[in-house]
Amino acid sequence: MRRRETRGIKRELKRPSWDEYFVAIAELVSKRSSCLRRSVGAILVKDKKILATGYNGAPSKIKHCSEVGCIREKLKIPSGERHELCRGLHAEQNAFLQAALHGTSVKGASLYSTTQPCIICAKMIINAGINEIVIKGDYPDKLSKDLLKEAGVKIRVVK
Repeated sequence: MRRRETRGIKRELKRPSWDEYFVAIAELVSKRSSCLRRSVGAILVKDKKILATGYNGAPSKIKHCSEVGCIREKLKIPSGERHELCRGLHAEQNAFLQAALHGTSVKGASLYSTTQPCIICAKMIINAGINEIVIKGDYPDKLSKDLLKEAGVKIRVVK
């Protein structure tokens, strides 16, 4: 900890670690989510610089679930299953799309997310050349964890 002196008063200054900092930003990004079931935020980071952000929700120009209802809820689909039956894109997918729209390479970047990626996003992460994933929460998708491990993508959990 560093000491900071302000007007003659000394106090301790506690700065967040880089992981804490980027996960907190991912949490803030998740607040833009339009999903009725789960709010997820993701950011792509390289050399301590944010490349792109994403949150889960319907594509641009498409009505949000808050307007039309959740297909998955209506069909009683459990979390982690039948991803194709959803109006929304995942936070990781939106982060990749934002990077692509702006011509930003994500090869060698780290992904910070509020939740462990699903299997669909895990496959995209592997092919995008992401080195590591730093997550705050878990997700019920064992195959995702298995493929990421097989591909050598590190997963770290930050509290």
